[in-house]
Amino acid sequence: MLIDVTLKITPKMVTDAQGNEKKALVGHLGTHFDVMDKDFPLDYTKRIGICYDVSDIPADIEISDQSVNLSLVKKEMFVCFYSGYMRKEGYGSKAYFVKHPQLSMNLIDQLLAKGVSLIGVDFAGVRRGNEHTPTDQRCAEKGTFIIENMDHLADLPKEKAFVIHTYPMNYEGMTGLPCRIVAEV
Repeated sequence: MLIDVTLKITPKMVTDAQGNEKKALVGHLGTHFDVMDKDFPLDYTKRIGICYDVSDIPADIEISDQSVNLSLVKKEMFVCFYSGYMRKEGYGSKAYFVKHPQLSMNLIDQLLAKGVSLIGVDFAGVRRGNEHTPTDQRCAEKGTFIIENMDHLADLPKEKAFVIHTYPMNYEGMTGLPCRIVAEV
């Protein structure tokens, strides 16, 4: 079975997002990843994925390495985190962009140490505010890309491997690339 985990964008969502987040333009609108001046390797288009359900963790508490079983994570995986935040808050609001959940720096460090290819979330970034861009850049420097604003993560199996396909737009000179992501479960 194929499950599209890409956020479907409507004209209202475009207006809301652009009214509340200056970067929500073509490259950073909806489901996208932050390439941070790097090229997306074509072999990243197909990866083994794993999804963690962290929906019981309030948005004001960091998602830590203690929240998930990292022994399941292997090199080059696509690791995603289902928080339910997009469904609760709605994509595009001011709160969506500034009060979203975030991964702890320790969790991010452990994922980088394991050599994951992609980290996906159903919220606006793995870190908030002034930590957002530097964290994305640090991950990209290590060959790990952050995919933001994923949808339908509730439909993926939790803590069980599946195949996931990621196809970014072929834009040049942009810090964000919209992409389509489909899980094969």
